Amino acid sequence: MLKIHENPPITFPEQGSIEEFTGQWWVAHTKSRNEKALAHDLITRKIPYFLPMTLSITRRTRRTVKSLLPLFTGYMFFCGNDESRTDVIQTNRVANIIEVPDQMSFLTELTQIEKALRAGVPISPHPYLKKGQWCRVIAGPLMGSEGIIQDIKNNVRLVLQIDMLGQAASVEIDINLIETIDKPNQPDGEQDQRA
Repeated sequence: MLKIHENPPITFPEQGSIEEFTGQWWVAHTKSRNEKALAHDLITRKIPYFLPMTLSITRRTRRTVKSLLPLFTGYMFFCGNDESRTDVIQTNRVANIIEVPDQMSFLTELTQIEKALRAGVPISPHPYLKKGQWCRVIAGPLMGSEGIIQDIKNNVRLVLQIDMLGQAASVEIDINLIETIDKPNQPDGEQDQRA
């Protein structure tokens, strides 16, 4: 297990936002437990990537262990061209490379996850939701983010989804910071009912 300081950065290059990366986005479906090793390989090859990770704290016989774990186990995201794609395959750390057909929607979804991580908002894996009330954050560090709202035991959570992968993560949010909206790419009047 890597010590916290030995982990790769969540984005490479670290400065700026993933919105500034140039090239085509791809999804690397990694071999088991190879996400961080692949990130280190991509740094060596100077290939921009996004590997969302979250802090995990576990208690083991008289000591507390802190580690960074991938938010979407088995997946990481990289940006580049066909040559970059070939370089990633040659690392021998991926099971499959998934092409992203809708680059703009995908980048929007990734940017929302990046925004939550950079804001230091606790974020955790969440089951993918097929239905729910779509909302937009209207204030605070996540302003502009959109997702499905879920009320669990008096805690309101905003579920941020990566539709193409059927993966999601959620953040706790104050109900006063959101407004309901129609689901993106859905005609008016066909809004999903609350799950």
